[in-house]
Amino acid sequence: MARRGTEAFPDLGAHCDEPDCNQLDFLPFDCDGCGKVFCAAHRTYRDHGCAKAADQGRTVVVCPDCGDAIERASPGQDEKEILDAHVRAQRCDPARKRKPTCPARRCKEPLTFSNTSECKSCGRKVCLKHRFPADHGCAGAAGSSAAARAAGAAAARRAGGECARDAQKGSGGGWALPAAVRNLKIF
Repeated sequence: MARRGTEAFPDLGAHCDEPDCNQLDFLPFDCDGCGKVFCAAHRTYRDHGCAKAADQGRTVVVCPDCGDAIERASPGQDEKEILDAHVRAQRCDPARKRKPTCPARRCKEPLTFSNTSECKSCGRKVCLKHRFPADHGCAGAAGSSAAARAAGAAAARRAGGECARDAQKGSGGGWALPAAVRNLKIF
């Protein structure tokens, strides 16, 4: 059993149980196989030669069709045998692995939790790139003509690279302030 701590702080840290090391480590590792305490250099089963480590590992095989993780029943079990048993048990459903894609034209972006937006006009779920009604050919926004034209114009400006700063630079020198504001003096 490892000696704990130092004379001044007996509850702080422990000495490594590796016979050649005996290093005082202030953040020791407890081995769940043999129950001994080790330093960072001897914390793994292989590093301290743990005899009880062979039965500690749990491994899984991931099904390439449905993405399920199947635990190995015994350490020497073949991967192909595990996958065949998974298919025979009719637990394999390849439809679960496929994620829906963005319905916008020529967009193959898979829709996940973090990159999905629902259109308020048509209710379709689209990727963030096509979240504006004009970008995904929204059927619900086409009914409101003024909003559809404004959205279409905004989408065209975005596609063409025109933005407020570019328009400001081209108009000749800045924002036009009213005369009352230009002549305002603050003391």
